[in-house]
Amino acid sequence: MTTAATRPSDRRVSPVFLGILAVSAVTGWATWTGFAAEPGLAVFLFVTSAWVVSLCLHEYAHARTALHGGDVSVGAKGYLTLNPMKYTHALLSVVLPVVFVIMGGIGLPGGAVFIERGRIRGRWKHSLISAAGPLTNVLFAVVCTAPFWLGAVDGVPPAFRFALAFLALLQVTAAILNFLPVPGLDGYGVIEPWLSHGVRRQVEPFAPFGLLFVFALLWVPSVNGVFFDAVDGLLGVLCIEELDTYCGFDLFRFWRGPDELRCGL
Repeated sequence: MTTAATRPSDRRVSPVFLGILAVSAVTGWATWTGFAAEPGLAVFLFVTSAWVVSLCLHEYAHARTALHGGDVSVGAKGYLTLNPMKYTHALLSVVLPVVFVIMGGIGLPGGAVFIERGRIRGRWKHSLISAAGPLTNVLFAVVCTAPFWLGAVDGVPPAFRFALAFLALLQVTAAILNFLPVPGLDGYGVIEPWLSHGVRRQVEPFAPFGLLFVFALLWVPSVNGVFFDAVDGLLGVLCIEELDTYCGFDLFRFWRGPDELRCGL
């Protein structure tokens, strides 16, 4: 087990993360001002980079909570630097979630940070560590939807409004799906400390496949319809119309060509 305590360099924000954040800021500006010759490309880069930023914050929340819970090894592993290159599985933690977004407009963070659970004492601490990630997505969703439920979208360029609505949808879907009590997802991590040892041993072999199982289940039309009806209903409460998220996803997939008639672009 790693025994080194965290050093100041272990907590320094990574230039990689700052670069991704800069891409998000620049492409967000290009989307807002209409500077980009192809608004769809600007929306794609803005949403993708902002989504990766939220993935980094999601994993940082897990690591930071684990640090306060007793796992000082997270610093030496680079988890506190917000650098996605330090994650345990680059494919699962960054590439696969972006592919999920492109294929189906679904926000689903993958496993990224390895917490040394043996260092942590207390079931509540274990549950909080697991809950910290999706709670970050909830906070991100609140920020993205704030202009809508505050009535501050008047005068906002349509392309930026659509992009923000689609980004909010990704955060809402990420929060809902991650809170499912499915092995391998954070929702199961919340309840796992409270299960008997025998149940945990029986469920453990299925953990590596939980993420893929959920994504495959969402491809079933009936399940997909019920899920997105619930998501649209929740976004509606937050004053985001289904047309906004539709147009955001439509612009995001710029290679298909935008639905200019429906979206009014």
